[in-house]
Amino acid sequence: MEQIVAPQAHVRAIDIEEATALIKEANRILVIGCSGTGKSTLAQAIASLRGLTYVSMDRDFFWLPGWRLRPREESIKLMKEMVAEPRWVIDGNSPGTLPLRLPRTDLVVWCRPPRHVALSGVFRRWLRFRGKTRPEMADGCPEQLDWAFLRYIWTFEREEAPQFMEMLALHGRDVPVLTLRSYRDGDELLARIQSEIGMERL
Repeated sequence: MEQIVAPQAHVRAIDIEEATALIKEANRILVIGCSGTGKSTLAQAIASLRGLTYVSMDRDFFWLPGWRLRPREESIKLMKEMVAEPRWVIDGNSPGTLPLRLPRTDLVVWCRPPRHVALSGVFRRWLRFRGKTRPEMADGCPEQLDWAFLRYIWTFEREEAPQFMEMLALHGRDVPVLTLRSYRDGDELLARIQSEIGMERL
């Protein structure tokens, strides 16, 4: 059975209604979550609706062509420079770098559906982009699917989620966190944002 790590009291959890109001005004948003949960699609949609810069951590910080990792010192430098910018949506995980990002963040959106949803999403993505590079990845990094990656998804709640909770508690205690448990939650959030922004433009 999949283990779900329960939210802790010192993480400021919010619902979709409150998140919608915050996103209308937020200038810096983090979108985190296991691979295959739709976080990149959601992050790009929010960035487009709000006119914010979309940043993919995989593409812009971590990977070089040929699936070569960028040197960590260079990745951290690029991340610091981006985080200092006034308006962005950053899509990606890396719990160890959350201390750099959380202090500048207005809102965290955590895509956190069940494990089978993530696995299904990854398989669909692989079929769609097999042999090609996704827009969220660095050039020359064609879509891959191997056992190490599948294990990462299978054990995400047990091994990765507690690290997120710890970093949120230590470095983002006052940062609102919206947890989305399904694609439907993400669709509802986007529909609400679009509706609110549309009403303001009338």
